Amino acid sequence: MTEQRMAIIDIGSNSVRLVVYERTASGAYRVIDGSKRQARLSEHVGPDGKLTSLAIEQIVHTLRHFLMICTYHQTKRVRAVATAAIRNAANGREALSAIRAATGLEVELLSGEDEAYYGFLGMINAIDAEDGFLIDIGGGSTEVSLFRGRKLVRSVSFPFGSVSLNRRIGQSGIPDSQSLKEIEAIVADAAAGEPWIAESPGLPLIGVGGTVRALGKIHQASSGYPFPSNHNYRIEAADVAQLFDQLVKLPLDKRRKFPGLSKERADVIVPGLAILQRLFQSMKASHYVVCGTGLRDGLFHAERLAEEPVLPDVLASSVDNVQRLYLNAPSRHVELVERLALHIYGRLEDIYRLPPDAKLLLQTAAKLFRIGAAVDYYEAAKHSFYLILNSHLNGLTHRQIVLIAAIASYKGKGRLRQQLADYRELLHEADLEAVTRLGMILQLAIALDRSETQAAWPLEAKLLPPALLLVPAPEAGHLSWEQAEVKELAADFKKAWGVVPELLLQHHA
Repeated sequence: MTEQRMAIIDIGSNSVRLVVYERTASGAYRVIDGSKRQARLSEHVGPDGKLTSLAIEQIVHTLRHFLMICTYHQTKRVRAVATAAIRNAANGREALSAIRAATGLEVELLSGEDEAYYGFLGMINAIDAEDGFLIDIGGGSTEVSLFRGRKLVRSVSFPFGSVSLNRRIGQSGIPDSQSLKEIEAIVADAAAGEPWIAESPGLPLIGVGGTVRALGKIHQASSGYPFPSNHNYRIEAADVAQLFDQLVKLPLDKRRKFPGLSKERADVIVPGLAILQRLFQSMKASHYVVCGTGLRDGLFHAERLAEEPVLPDVLASSVDNVQRLYLNAPSRHVELVERLALHIYGRLEDIYRLPPDAKLLLQTAAKLFRIGAAVDYYEAAKHSFYLILNSHLNGLTHRQIVLIAAIASYKGKGRLRQQLADYRELLHEADLEAVTRLGMILQLAIALDRSETQAAWPLEAKLLPPALLLVPAPEAGHLSWEQAEVKELAADFKKAWGVVPELLLQHHA
């Protein structure tokens, strides 16, 4: 398999974006470049409903720049799409013809239904959610979808967005009560015209796009949230209402300095959040979830997984991708460590009450414990901790990612406390002990294949307190190195589990 690259260009109402994806020789996928240019196309529509020639020239200029980047990366395919601003413009088709003539790029005009579908595809392959609402608030349109059993059930595209409704606020950027009421009335009337929106109360509202991502950053900044991502980040309705009230009252110059909010979004965040809250109320949703993926990711998945674009297991796919990105670890060794760790866990899990997700945490840590060696073999544990925290491990909460990183890099309780100090607010009271116990199981599994020859398998773990007997098959190979490693771990393992592991070699049987 050779490296392949493709690019997605999204001509949106608020911005024009480029993402360049690479499939590595190992079959992993990653983003290798990305760029964004402010557009605000909804603000460049004349009284006749047409995009101005200046707006079209700016798009052409941006696309030429993006195509230079694509040429540099030797991309084999460029897929460009346009959304609401061009879709709703009276001269949208003429604008696309002018763009094609000037750049040679064939831009696909997405319908509102297409936009909703690709947004759903980008989200559902990044979040492990069975049922919920999805919202994508763009500059010129807002897509709302309902999904059940990870399948898209209903969707609608409303012809308003954060940029187009921003005009109602006026130049000051501070909406008066009347303009806010007008915005809310527009949104409420649109929702009322789609009765299904109100027929599934109690579901989460998952948001993609700039407004919801900005909300996540603001909320995290306001609370000093320690995790380096807002993907799959939960926010309660009361918190959104409080932040909205704060932002509404601020003049633009002060809003631009609001913690977590980018200057370029300061003027459109209020109408965007007004749309979000009003639709949340219409749905009677339970809470908000920020999704870091969206339309461009959905387009990528549609290209990559044309026959079955919805991944059956979000976590398994993302873990497999991370493993393929860091191929320094011998696959047979990693596979055996995972098998041994789960086997030993099965013998010990009843000794202490562990979190319900303990097995999942251990299994994922066992798959990824070695990736740090790609940076430095001698500091592999430290680098594994960092890489796991900053990799795209979809389908997990932030707490779970922190715990997996700690289990995978476990080297003792003292170091563990230092690692987890910055993440205390994410963790439960019993997590430190759970990581210690699961980390010791992983270390024991690694010790049992220290020579990386897989000589210890098949192996039977027998719990006979105060001993945990590890009995390899009679035909097992030379295991003296493994036996020494197990003895070295024995004291710490006993502190964690109350039993002493002992590897029984064949001549001891």
